[in-house]
Amino acid sequence: MGTKIINLSNYKKVPKFLAVEGPIGVGKTTLTKLLAESFRYETFLEQPSDNPFLADFYKNPSQSALATQLFFLFQRVKQIQDLKQGDIFTPIHVSDFLLDKDKLFAKVTLSEHELSLYNQIYDYLSLDLPSPDLVIYLQAETKTLFERVIQRGREIEKNVSFEYLDLLNESYKEFFLNYDRSPVLIVNSEFLDLAHNQNDYTLLLEKLLEYFNNPEGRMMYFNPSPSLA
Repeated sequence: MGTKIINLSNYKKVPKFLAVEGPIGVGKTTLTKLLAESFRYETFLEQPSDNPFLADFYKNPSQSALATQLFFLFQRVKQIQDLKQGDIFTPIHVSDFLLDKDKLFAKVTLSEHELSLYNQIYDYLSLDLPSPDLVIYLQAETKTLFERVIQRGREIEKNVSFEYLDLLNESYKEFFLNYDRSPVLIVNSEFLDLAHNQNDYTLLLEKLLEYFNNPEGRMMYFNPSPSLA
């Protein structure tokens, strides 16, 4: 699919730091790469395959949850610190994760004592880290997420259960209900095929820029119908 290149001069404002979020299988990385191409931005992406604890976590969550969570936390903080330390001439960025949501996974997976330890480490590491100019939160039904995870067939995800995805999906909804550090565009991706349908992506891109230039509060909803997708 040819990606639409944005004429930035047509808009008074464009976000300089974008973050794409949502549960496993919702299409975060796909949208991140498309946005990076359209805006001519650099990406910084989650790297789950680098986490040596993740496969064991999906097999036995309680045994490997803390190690898995701390590895991701250190990894993400390092990436955002690199962004913060870059000089003003470096390209702008779009990421497929939001550091703030790291606590969401911790709350879902860790025991009470592990969570207390994790929160202390998180609060220390996350001081003064930059927040995105705009967060795009992708939503989909758990059934859709599960089907997408199975379809893409990643070895590391073969033990992801429907129950875990459902709990994660509900936790994301609760998290963004109270999130206020950045403006949020909430997108129902149930009927969007961003990877293969140029019209779907263009529609979302235009909505994103419209919202950023004319915000209607801290959150805006984009809920395309099947006929539009």
